[in-house]
Amino acid sequence: MSWYQIKPTTSLQFIQACRVSKDAKIIDVGGGDSYLIDHLLDLGYTNLSLLDISEVAIERAKNRLGEEGKNVTFIVSDSLHFQSDEKFDVWHDRASFHFFTEADDIQHYKANVIANTTPNAHFILGTFSENGPLKCSGLPITQYSVEKMEAVFGDDFTLEDYLTEDHQTPFDTVQNFIFCYYIKR
Repeated sequence: MSWYQIKPTTSLQFIQACRVSKDAKIIDVGGGDSYLIDHLLDLGYTNLSLLDISEVAIERAKNRLGEEGKNVTFIVSDSLHFQSDEKFDVWHDRASFHFFTEADDIQHYKANVIANTTPNAHFILGTFSENGPLKCSGLPITQYSVEKMEAVFGDDFTLEDYLTEDHQTPFDTVQNFIFCYYIKR
């Protein structure tokens, strides 16, 4: 739960910067029961998907959203094995990508983003920076700089913007994230 934010302001700002229509297909990968979907619904977005590996987290989000969740497709899957007949206009991932530590998994993740997004799709990725923690929830992670992100995604996506930010966890620690906003080539 260290990723928890009452209002995920940075993610919301990047999604709004995409300037997509309110019915654009937006997926939040690894969003669990975060509040990003709630805020997107409040902003009028109507074609949302929430993917998480945890069925429990998805159920909590469903229960919290209640009737508001009618505009959300809930998906229990990990992002490496996720396949969809739908293509997404916006792929958002905050705090799941850094769990991939093997080169094959990182490339497979990128291939899934490419396969499951529309031409010129927006890709927003928030992950631990090189100033972030070495582990998360007791698991090893991969830290990133903008250069490392570009080495992974730069051939297939154009970097539009990036920033680093300190995230105050509910446990009163600080984790440094890097957010990159790409457009698919």
